[in-house]
Amino acid sequence: MPEDFPSNSIGIVTPQGHHFDQPLTLANGYTLDTYDIIYETYGTLNTARDNAVLICHALSGHHHAAGFHSKEDKRPGWWNHYIGPGKAIDTHRFFVVSLNNLGGCHGSTGPTSINPKTNKPWGSRFPTLRARDWVESQKRLADVLGIQQWAAIIGASLGGMQAMRWALEYPHKLRHCVSIAAALKLTAQNIAFNETARRAITSDPEFFDGDYLNHNTIPKHGLSIARMIGHITYLSDDGMGKKFGRELRSGSFQLGTDEPLEFEIESYLRYQGNVFSTVFDANTYILMTRALDYFDLAREYNDDPVAAFSHAQCQFLIFSFTSDWRFSPERSREIVNALLHAKKSVTYAEIESDYGHDAFLIPNERYHQAFRTYMQRIDISQSKKIDREDKHAH
Repeated sequence: MPEDFPSNSIGIVTPQGHHFDQPLTLANGYTLDTYDIIYETYGTLNTARDNAVLICHALSGHHHAAGFHSKEDKRPGWWNHYIGPGKAIDTHRFFVVSLNNLGGCHGSTGPTSINPKTNKPWGSRFPTLRARDWVESQKRLADVLGIQQWAAIIGASLGGMQAMRWALEYPHKLRHCVSIAAALKLTAQNIAFNETARRAITSDPEFFDGDYLNHNTIPKHGLSIARMIGHITYLSDDGMGKKFGRELRSGSFQLGTDEPLEFEIESYLRYQGNVFSTVFDANTYILMTRALDYFDLAREYNDDPVAAFSHAQCQFLIFSFTSDWRFSPERSREIVNALLHAKKSVTYAEIESDYGHDAFLIPNERYHQAFRTYMQRIDISQSKKIDREDKHAH
């Protein structure tokens, strides 16, 4: 490892990719004949192949969860605080797989990819996706990597929803499910925020009904506003107050001056929106927010989450954050209560934080300690149990 990196960093990592020729039939009935999945791995897969951990990313996430892509890279992966040697997800113990979901815009097949039937970008014609489609594609990647059973599947927000879906779709394929700041389904308010963000994108004159790439442009203004809307909901009132308050970026309230006023929070949101609009795809944003809206873990179980979780075989760790009003602790407690009534093993921690929904990304000593303690208890000597369960499953 280069000396420039701290001792608890995994250092330089290189993304990998796999091309799948096996057709994938999606929940909406559409079949993708071929597709690609981009992923990164950290740590070493042991001889029993039972120490693997899958990281499921949130709405705007991607495969680069930890480490650096080069010595000059100034920004580590999005969950670098929690993945690495001695960290909560300890790469001395675990083989960590982090991928870019199907439909993403960071290398996996998605709206920016070329549709082989038209030789043009998929754009808005890329098929709608559900969490179960991601689970299926992730399961196929596990098969490629020779992983019969995950030691844990971990995700926050939309990623936490995927982790719970895994527990129902392939109950014998994971021993632990870690769902952070998630919910059984979105509230009406959450759906409303997502629709408002989508409308900002689709009303941009540069959107061209989703075919903007064929017009050599992007709906930068609309996507920037969508990100600003989303970012407001990821923060908390107290957190914004402490960080920005009513401080001015420019201008003055002094009488007799007519210089335009700009608050720090305005400048911050514009900056975040502008940066995001240059690195993320608008059609992917629409696709991901719709997948969030459609998610309902108990829909096919007569809207009974207890009946849904009765199919799970793994143990659960559920986290929430006190100031998260988009995925509030109440939503996590609904998950916990359903698991308890389904007689499943569940650990729950509600973490004090001022950072709102973004708290799962930010260093927090109690969060890290609880996370790390749980992960240290995971048994990674399960090869005989895996063999028995796979024979039973087949």
